[in-house]
This record gives sequence, C-alpha cells and structure tokens, in this order.
Amino acid sequence: MATLTITQASCADDYDPNSMPVAKAREFIHRFLQPVDAVLRVPVRSALGRVLAEDVLSPVDVPAHRNSAMDGWAMRGADLKPEGETTLEEIGSSFAGRPFRGEVGPGQCVRIMTGGVVPRGADTVVMQERARASGKSVSFAPGQKTGQNVREAGEDLAAGSVALRRGRLVRPADLGLIASLGIGEVPVYRALRVAFFSTGDELKSIGTTLGEGEIYDSNRYTLFGMLTRLGCEVLDMGVVRDDPKLLERAFREAAAAADVVITSGGVSVGEADVVKDLRGRLGEVGCWKIAMKPGRPLAYGRIGGAHFFGLPGNPVSVMVTFYQFVREALLALMGVDPVEPVPTVSARCTARLRKAPGRTEFQRGIVSREADGTLAVRPTGEQGSGILKSMSEANCFIILGDATGNVEAGTPVEVQLLEGVV
Repeated sequence: MATLTITQASCADDYDPNSMPVAKAREFIHRFLQPVDAVLRVPVRSALGRVLAEDVLSPVDVPAHRNSAMDGWAMRGADLKPEGETTLEEIGSSFAGRPFRGEVGPGQCVRIMTGGVVPRGADTVVMQERARASGKSVSFAPGQKTGQNVREAGEDLAAGSVALRRGRLVRPADLGLIASLGIGEVPVYRALRVAFFSTGDELKSIGTTLGEGEIYDSNRYTLFGMLTRLGCEVLDMGVVRDDPKLLERAFREAAAAADVVITSGGVSVGEADVVKDLRGRLGEVGCWKIAMKPGRPLAYGRIGGAHFFGLPGNPVSVMVTFYQFVREALLALMGVDPVEPVPTVSARCTARLRKAPGRTEFQRGIVSREADGTLAVRPTGEQGSGILKSMSEANCFIILGDATGNVEAGTPVEVQLLEGVV
C-alpha cells in the first residue's frame, strides 16, 4: 500500500492547473489499487472475460504423442541418402485417431496425415509435395533432414507446466486451450462491482420531457457500455440532483454496494459543483486538474471501502478520462496482472491539427489503411468535449503530447485504437 495519501497529490488549491501530467496521474492512482481476492470456480465457458485466480497447469503433455506436422510419409532419418533420391517401401498408414500399430524398419515408410502418430522406429516426415509414389514404392526428393516435420510429445506443453498464468484475462483462444487439456472448471476472481451515477440538476433520464435548459443524460449509457465490456457487475443509480443531502446518501449507498463508485459531473471549480465538497466527510479524495484535453478535472480517492472516480460532466470528457485512467485501474482491481496499456501505432495524419503546447490532447480520429499498406488518420471534425458524435464516429485517439504544437498534414502521429476497448 502506498505511503503517500491521496490528497497529497491534489491539484485543487494552489497547484499550477497543468502540473499533473497524464502519466503521473496514472502512476499515482495505481499505488492505491489492491485487487479483489474472492475466488470461485466456474465452468470453462463462463470463464470468458474473467481473470484467472490461479495458474492453470497442464495435466498432460501437449501434444500427447509424437505426431506429424504435415501430410506425407514417416520414415527413419537414417535411410535418407545424402545425395539423390531415396526410395522406400510403404508398409501402412497413420491417420489422426488411427495410428499405425507396427514398427518402421530399414527401407520402409508409412503414409501419414497431419496429426497422425509417428510410428515406432520413424523419426522423420517428408511432406507429400516432396515425394513421388508408384504403388508401394515411394521416392523422396534429395535435401531432406532427419527429424523434420515431427512434433514431439510435450512440445507445446509438458505435463505439470503452466498453460495460463494467474492474472490473465481469459480470451476466446484461452477457452480452447483449457478445453484441450481436459479441464472443465477454472478458478477466477469474482467480478468487480461498480456503481455509477450522474450529477446535475439539468439532467433528465430518457423517456421524460425536457424543460428549458435541461438535457438527456448520456453519460450513464456510455459508462454502462464501457463497464459491461470490461466484465464488471454494474449498478446504475441514475441521476442525482446537485443537493448535498441527496449526493451524500447516494455516495454512501454506492460505496456500501460496490467496489468502485464512478460519478460524472460535479468535479470542476464551478459554484454548483458540490461533489468535491463532500470528500472530507465521506473519505479521502483528491480533486486534480490534469494537463490534458478533454477531461481536465478528475477526482480519485476512497469513499468508505470503495474506490472513487469523479469524472467530468461533458460526454466526450467522460469517455476520454475513463479510457485513460479508469479502465486500467479497474483491470488492476479485477486482478489482471500485468495490466498492459493499449498499444499505439504510428499513422500519417492527413489533415492539419490545431493544438497549443502545454498539455496532452486526445483528439478523436478515424484510422484507415492506404493503398500502399501504410496507416493514415484523419480527425472526426470538431473536437469539442460536448460533441459525443465525435466519439461515436471515431475508431482511435490521436495522441498529441504536451510539448506538441500544431501538427501539419503529412506528419506521423501516435494513434491509440479504440475498437474492442471502449
């Protein structure tokens, strides 16, 4: 556990508004994260998207027997002539699930299919494209090597070795790997419980009539989508008005029911932003100003036994701050180890981008492949933090570092892909 307190990193008072770099905020948050520890055993199919709580050990050798990697003929490598063709007598066949029961002797070979057991006495497979059969006589092209095209027993996994490590987020290929070992259940950490609500007198739920100055709340829907994709158990607590008593009750109920509480709105410096004013009574919360755009205000801390993330109210800012700070934190709390950042790629920017140095910007973009195979990216258009359509159209963030100014068309830029992540 970190020795620093959360509020020691607060930027709420006399800090330079740009004094908390994005990387520093990420690093600071991760000092306080302890993953859930409750474990349950689930059927293999139910493990998809969950985090392994123990190493999965292979109970068998994989493959279980020495087998062929090609369709061809199995033989003794010692029979191969160093020069010229080698001609052998075919004495049988070995197919996947139907092995040859005899033994290959000098001058003999066995027809074999991919996955077929390599017969006793044989140690080499020549692929059929390098052979010429005439009845039971088979001639093989020169240049073959002893041991080629043979997969040894345990070559992929030896019995008792680690197939998948604790902390792995189970993917579709992992389900197949676990099933290939004959394992029907695996231990996983319980799902992370996340409660969230929006704050603001102007917000209305869909299905109601808007009054003057009112807007429909979209943030809960994007949060629901992002949290569900991560495999969290979600508790949507609706819209809470800017009333200290109502907010305090919502915070207490959320913290009692969940591992993590997420709010949108109420963390900036406006007079109506009362969320930050509750932190002293409810727990230890730091309100920071991050050197980024969009999403400058961010709150992080503890309320009761729950972690708390206070996100901005603007729809795009909610998604950007979730993607850059909350997502990795939730993965760590779920037990993912190590938490690997989403990889970035370089792409040629096809338009001029306006930017002032001094903070990191996450502009919404559309990346595509050019005719020559290289990647190109263009902005989605207006980049205002309230333009949710820019997130809906985007398939990436164009990341412009704090020292970067305007970017001219044709310049390579760093791109963070979004598909499958948010």
